[in-house]
Amino acid sequence: MAVISWIILGLLAGAAAKILLPGKDPGGLIGTTLIGIAGAFIGGWISSRWLDHPITKGFYDGATWISAIGGALVLLIVYRLLFGHSRSR
Repeated sequence: MAVISWIILGLLAGAAAKILLPGKDPGGLIGTTLIGIAGAFIGGWISSRWLDHPITKGFYDGATWISAIGGALVLLIVYRLLFGHSRSR
């Protein structure tokens, strides 16, 4: 998959992570978007490296989406833990 596809997938994964983890984020919309893009890249890398599922399968592959959203969720949780809690504001 091309880098542009991963960026688009990351934007959508960031939105999905935000829907799954609602609340006020310290970084706002831009921070959540960047976390989604980074999560898509990290999730894809983990999927291809350790789960033996190559990322070249395509944009519409379910495992690719799950890995991207999972990576975005993990990064969003870590981001909230490091830079502020959504429930305390």
